[in-house]
Amino acid sequence: MSTRRQLKAAEAIREVVATAVLTDIRDPRVRDVTVISVDVSPDMREAKVSVSVMGDDSQKELSIRGLQNSAGFLQSKIANRLDTRYTPRLTFELNRGQENALAVHEILARLQAEKEGNPVAGTTDAPPPESPDQTSDEL
Repeated sequence: MSTRRQLKAAEAIREVVATAVLTDIRDPRVRDVTVISVDVSPDMREAKVSVSVMGDDSQKELSIRGLQNSAGFLQSKIANRLDTRYTPRLTFELNRGQENALAVHEILARLQAEKEGNPVAGTTDAPPPESPDQTSDEL
């Protein structure tokens, strides 16, 4: 469970990193990056920054590497903002929430189309419906 102090520090770190990504980081690898959330360890020495990157897998990897290389610069910005004994060490992880949401949407659309008896365009590997008396609860 996060304490109030951890939550305040996480929000301050999120604001600093998001602002720096937009205005201060000049690394061309860091493009189309959105800071989603920050998790701070209980001892306030480490912070995991969850980011979303628009683009293909190679662009996502390049952006994460660019952010890791900019971690020292971002930590100095955070040190100016936070009044703590230790400045958290930043690690960046890719948030795949948007991709997962799109995959779930596609699966639900395919199931809905199969239930109505209409095949969805582009889904040739979908199994045929098993029986007409099958209910949606059994799917």
